[in-house]
Amino acid sequence: MRKVVAQAMRGLCAEWANSCKVAGTVCIVLLCLLLECCGQPSVHEPVTLTLLDEWPNKTFGEARQQELQEFSRETGIRVSLLPSPESGRQKLVLWRELLGRGASGPDVYAVDVIWPGMLAEYFVDLKPYFTNEVPLQFPAITAAYTVDNKLVAMAYHPDIGLLYYRTDLLRQYGYREPPRTWDELEIMAARIQAGERAKGKKQFWGFVWQGAADEGLTCDALEWQAAEGGGRIIEEDQAISVNNPQAIRAWQRAAHWVGSISPPGVVGYREWDSLNVWVAGDAAFMRYWPSGYVDSQAAGSPIRNKFDTALLPGGKAGRVGTLGGWGFAVSRLSAHPREALELVRFLTRRDVQVKRFRVLSLPPTLPELYNLPEVREPNPRFNLLSQAFRTVVVSRPSNVTGKKYQDVTDAYMQAVHSVLTREKGAPEAAAALEKELVRITGFKKGPPPGGSAQ
Repeated sequence: MRKVVAQAMRGLCAEWANSCKVAGTVCIVLLCLLLECCGQPSVHEPVTLTLLDEWPNKTFGEARQQELQEFSRETGIRVSLLPSPESGRQKLVLWRELLGRGASGPDVYAVDVIWPGMLAEYFVDLKPYFTNEVPLQFPAITAAYTVDNKLVAMAYHPDIGLLYYRTDLLRQYGYREPPRTWDELEIMAARIQAGERAKGKKQFWGFVWQGAADEGLTCDALEWQAAEGGGRIIEEDQAISVNNPQAIRAWQRAAHWVGSISPPGVVGYREWDSLNVWVAGDAAFMRYWPSGYVDSQAAGSPIRNKFDTALLPGGKAGRVGTLGGWGFAVSRLSAHPREALELVRFLTRRDVQVKRFRVLSLPPTLPELYNLPEVREPNPRFNLLSQAFRTVVVSRPSNVTGKKYQDVTDAYMQAVHSVLTREKGAPEAAAALEKELVRITGFKKGPPPGGSAQ
């Protein structure tokens, strides 16, 4: 392995010399692996696993280190936590490079919910090893990590799109509950925005979301169109369904938001951009993930105790939220598969999830945990999350498109973005996207399911 990693270091560092941020991370990870190799313990010393994980922030990294220390105390197995790039796209490039090199490490990889179809060949099928645990998880989440009946990863951090709303402003403007439909959201957002601007808040907006040509836009736009019965872009039967009247109308409505109830710059917003506007108190509504609750409720936040969360508004086909999140997968080439499986079992274990919730407020993957007083009482919104994971999940077409998903989502987000920026009309963009998806996948055109948002 040392030779393989050393060769990978030389190749990657040279190959990516023009991409400093990613190249730096790649070289750091490979150097860590090489050092692990050079210092291989004798047969009498403890096994050391390497874990390549997502590091969204310092708090998360510190919490993960504490979990790994507890695992080591329980099992005697050491774990070296490796760094990763910031963006999901950069992470995927690094994961592919490492797995494609055929090295025996890392042993365990954190896997985005949209990656199993792209990376399944590199990982152990976990289904035989987690026969008791799998039935206890939310079925929709388990399905997202399953490819051709192979369980690629065990979920540990589920996510779903939610609506954040200002409870104080809704009361002031005479609304008793958050909007149930996108039409209601438009009306409420416009009225609250006009009222707040009349008070002198010229930078106040009705609704913020993620409009940059990035994966966040794929998530948002899928919610808009699926709620109207516009399908999942590509259906489970491989039908390319995106060019339909319902999807087109949903895109047109979102384009109308830009510059009216949403900032003109929303077409460049990523997650943190929308969250910053929201936490500053400059928006009535926001589409975001559950993790936004922590920042919104932090000490010193201008909107602390002035907001709540709800299911996203719906349309003719109901209310939906795009599934997100992360799971853990075991490398097929790991030199320590038994110990790696132990690590995954520990990190997805019931009691570890409860402790993780207390530290990070991350939603558990097990429905039963949402009924525990220590989970439910500090976070009443978790009742909503349990409902969301059970009933309103819509998944991106990552598993059905497999290794071609990145090309599919790139084409989709660019098409929607062209509508939001008014570079193209929605019918023109949808027709061109349909042709492009046929070219990318080789699948045939077809209609979305009969009015179903699922």
